[in-house]
Amino acid sequence: MSALTLQNLTVPGRLNAVSLDLPAGATVALVGPNGSGKSTLLQAAAGLLPCAGRVLWHGRALGEIPFMERGRLAAWVPQEAQFEFGYSVRSVVAQGRFAHGDDAVGVESALAALDLLMLAERPVNQLSGGERHRVLLARALATAAPLQLWDEPLAALDVRHALQAIVLADTLKRTGGTVVFSLHDLRIAQCFDYIVVLHAGRIAAQGKPEAVLTPELLLAVFGVQVQIAPSLTLSLPPSLPSSLP
Repeated sequence: MSALTLQNLTVPGRLNAVSLDLPAGATVALVGPNGSGKSTLLQAAAGLLPCAGRVLWHGRALGEIPFMERGRLAAWVPQEAQFEFGYSVRSVVAQGRFAHGDDAVGVESALAALDLLMLAERPVNQLSGGERHRVLLARALATAAPLQLWDEPLAALDVRHALQAIVLADTLKRTGGTVVFSLHDLRIAQCFDYIVVLHAGRIAAQGKPEAVLTPELLLAVFGVQVQIAPSLTLSLPPSLPSSLP
């Protein structure tokens, strides 16, 4: 069963007839130069941006899925972590349970998974940029949605919490979830099951990392010469939470 299907997805001036079929139980890296359409694709796939073409979640047309059910099927993490009001971290994470009709189940686990228990009662607008982004990730985890769409979730995170987010995505995959990341670090993209390369609003390549990340493609898309070499290997210490709600 496909988790996310895009058929000729078009946003004038930003995306041009993009088609994808992403399976359930996978981590997907969405990469490309600035302005290539990564954020636009994720917003359209999340139903947040008008577009032509079709978007299907788990085989169902997005427009036919009732609003509250959407909140149980997919979660969105925006690129910008802005909060104008001083809600507590816990209350923001609990928003992820709105579509389920409760605000308790999974909230504590989501807070723990992103190292936020000690910050749970802090006003979210008093946190650092990286801390606020972890709140957005925790809110998405609290939804327990099988489709997770994360727009540059690692950009504001330190190395430990960036690695933690990757481990959490892998954990979601093992429970049948699909996590789509947009990101810029191609070394990290090598850790994903599947890579989609966007260039000028079109798909330049898609497939497994070893098939996609070739010197020829990277020169054509990014305009840089690349030597493929073994990647740095990092791992979380046993004491660092990596569990899910």
